Amino acid sequence: MIALLLQIQDTAGRMGDSLSRMAINAPSGPPQKISLVDLLVKGGVLMVPLGVLSLITVFVFVERYIAIKKASRIEENFMNMIRDHITNGNVSAARSLAKNTNNPAARMIEKGIQRIGKPIDAIEKSMENVGKLELYKMERNMVILSLMAAVAPMVGFLGTIAGMIEMFFNISITSDITLGTIAGGIYVKMITSATGLIIGVCAYVGYSYLNTQINKVVNKMESASSEFIDILQEPIR
Repeated sequence: MIALLLQIQDTAGRMGDSLSRMAINAPSGPPQKISLVDLLVKGGVLMVPLGVLSLITVFVFVERYIAIKKASRIEENFMNMIRDHITNGNVSAARSLAKNTNNPAARMIEKGIQRIGKPIDAIEKSMENVGKLELYKMERNMVILSLMAAVAPMVGFLGTIAGMIEMFFNISITSDITLGTIAGGIYVKMITSATGLIIGVCAYVGYSYLNTQINKVVNKMESASSEFIDILQEPIR
């Protein structure tokens, strides 16, 4: 009888241990989720300068995009009208047309018209100087995008390094080196690096895209300049 009672007690103890292990291993509830805003907040104080860098990147890109898009608008009949006026000897009408057309190519042509009567080399030089000035206007503030592409990832990496130093300092004080503590601290500190890389990539892509658009405008300006020189070398009717 005593042996039977001991066996029942041992069996009950094993069942209790099994139930305890099941309760520990069972999920306590639905998986935790975190919103994007909460994730950014966890990045720490360096998320503020990263936010400022992102706003600067967006503002400069939009401002330059609008300016370059406006500069690229050249009417297809513009050079044909200039040709007709000049070959007919109506230089004042050609100059008025160029002056009232708001784009870099038209300003180059206007400068060339002002120099009509001088040697071709002098006309080309004056138009080239205007072209350089117009190129400078289009490239204004582009250096900011290149800086954002380089600075934002470094700021993000600095935030991660600072966070890792803080985490290991806390571990040295509390001696809490559990996997959950370390993993939780690392993923939070990596938020700044990820944010900085995203800003840097966007700035680099925007910079490259705007440079491509500027090159297209420059090609149009060079084409208009060459056509204008050809017009000057044609006989006047």
